[in-house]
Amino acid sequence: MSTVRAIRGAVQAQANTAEAIDAATKELLAEMLRANAITAVDFISVIFTVSPDLNAAFPASSARELGFTDVPLICSVEIGVPGSLERTIRIMAHVESDLKKSEINHIYLGGAKVLRRDIAQ
Repeated sequence: MSTVRAIRGAVQAQANTAEAIDAATKELLAEMLRANAITAVDFISVIFTVSPDLNAAFPASSARELGFTDVPLICSVEIGVPGSLERTIRIMAHVESDLKKSEINHIYLGGAKVLRRDIAQ
């Protein structure tokens, strides 16, 4: 029986450009889908946050291009903690899944692996 699960993830964009934000967002979402054997239909909602230095595009726009058209999406800016990882896109997704909490794969890619070395993919 499906239940609500949360999936976390993060990725570092190559630059503060619409193209880099788009590519990083799509890479992260695609890996979240693959690693958890889910589709956009399984998503309840997605919260995107970006580090304060990313303002060239909304990650939610990239998600819509991947089929997240019926999923509530929102973007926000992370707290600008001195020394925090630059150009970072984070995701908190709520999904319907048959997986147990312990089976959920949280995805941290590229430079964002340093945020959660314990679970980075």
